[in-house]
Amino acid sequence: MAVLNIPEKNFTTKNPEEIRVFLNERGVIYEQWEASIPLTKTASQDEVLQAYSHVLNPYMKKNGYGTADVININSETPNYEAVRNKFLSEHRHTEDEVRFFVDGEGFFWFNLENGEPIFNVLCQVGDLISVPQGTAHWFDAGKSNPHVKAIRMFIDMSGWVPHYTESGVDVIFNP
Repeated sequence: MAVLNIPEKNFTTKNPEEIRVFLNERGVIYEQWEASIPLTKTASQDEVLQAYSHVLNPYMKKNGYGTADVININSETPNYEAVRNKFLSEHRHTEDEVRFFVDGEGFFWFNLENGEPIFNVLCQVGDLISVPQGTAHWFDAGKSNPHVKAIRMFIDMSGWVPHYTESGVDVIFNP
């Protein structure tokens, strides 16, 4: 279950409907999905995709996504610190960044650049988030004991290349 946090307003909510409405009003899709079958911690990519195919396939078809895979980031990920630092810098993509959290958690930070305060969403097991193309954001899987197992969806993998803003605002909020 996600947690929405607006640091500047000292506001936090765990209410899924309140989070969905807040994000949807800003063009960010937020949904919650459940697997059709139980999954083990060691489930393969194929097993994960099959367990969510009842919601994944219709979502991909509706939104034009042609490819899905499963990413697994943890403390044993080679060069984790370099991978983390790459995602910690504010960036944009030329297509939506869609993630569904199968296991673990991570923070998506948003800088909408429309006068709204910067906010973050802690995504956890069962949370789907779709960051619209061109939206300034960054992601943190955690400094210590990172754990993210997520389904990623793409129209074209090249659209997911980060284009860094170099605004420096991310540094204010990163630990």
